[in-house]
Amino acid sequence: ENLKQIAQMGSYTVYEHQKDMSVAPSYASVAYFMHEMNVRKRQVLCCLNGTSVRVQAGAMQWTAGSVESETGVKGVGDFLGKALKGAVTNESAVKPVYNGWGYLMLEPTYNYIILEDVATWGSGIVLDDGMFLACDAGLNETVVARNSVSSALLGGEGLFNLSLSGQGIAVLESPVPREELFDVVKIDGNMAVAWSSSLQFTVEKSSKSLLGSAVNGEGFVNVYRGSGRILMAPTVNGTTMSTSNSPKQNAGVSSKGLVSSIAKSALDL
Repeated sequence: ENLKQIAQMGSYTVYEHQKDMSVAPSYASVAYFMHEMNVRKRQVLCCLNGTSVRVQAGAMQWTAGSVESETGVKGVGDFLGKALKGAVTNESAVKPVYNGWGYLMLEPTYNYIILEDVATWGSGIVLDDGMFLACDAGLNETVVARNSVSSALLGGEGLFNLSLSGQGIAVLESPVPREELFDVVKIDGNMAVAWSSSLQFTVEKSSKSLLGSAVNGEGFVNVYRGSGRILMAPTVNGTTMSTSNSPKQNAGVSSKGLVSSIAKSALDL
């Protein structure tokens, strides 16, 4: 009764824990306010009917029925290639594939779960670092690189990103709920969660001149051109411009953290 179904698409059903059923007395007040602020655990249940699901490494919590897993690694060379892709996209090097007949439950997360039909994104969907949780095994998984120096150094989205294409469902982890995401074309900072691979991404001045960009307080903005879709998280502090009120964040191992840190230090944006 504590698990509430909040979304369903294809083989995936998203459940939300309405409250933490195992709370120590010393943690009770924290758990109460977390519940009131919608900070709740969420899990994805995958129903396998002779189908296959690719998941982030370590994401499996339990399986039931005749469900088997495989790494999908075809040799040392393939493993090294996957490891390199995982290093630049902040994803696991090897994503295990589960197939058969039964159920696969993924580990609980406090992030919000987004189910997306990749086919509706045209030529594919490009994900921000660390967004991938699971997808249909039939989807094509590639790594795409930035096509311009400005987008790589100033965009804050990283040099490389994971791209999914084909027919199938993708399960994403988002810092904000689905209802807060909306389509945009110009973003002040790296707050894009996902975007169509058909879009051209560049970083440009917010005004026609450098002086105008400096005085209007916006500096540079991420610009997406073409035909496609963009999901943006407007309530997340992802701007590449430093502010006195914003907390300092440590750069991670991902390409996004490394590149944005270099850009901030060199250009003092």
